Amino acid sequence: MQINEISKAEFKARALEILRQVESSGDPIVITDKGRPAIEVRRYRADQRSPLDRLRGSVVELSQPFDPVGEDEWETLV
Repeated sequence: MQINEISKAEFKARALEILRQVESSGDPIVITDKGRPAIEVRRYRADQRSPLDRLRGSVVELSQPFDPVGEDEWETLV
């Protein structure tokens, strides 16, 4: 997979062409702003996993889950 870079000005002028290129090749394009990477455009890939599978392993630490929460730790909507 090759990563190409293009300036914002050039992307603006050729956006549809560049988006079709990314879609067909699968290679991402990095859009730069004043020579620095700003945005990466890549082909969309649907995540076929269930929501539970996507969350599996995302909890880093679960300590004292049944302890009461103090009133000052809740956010209130006014």
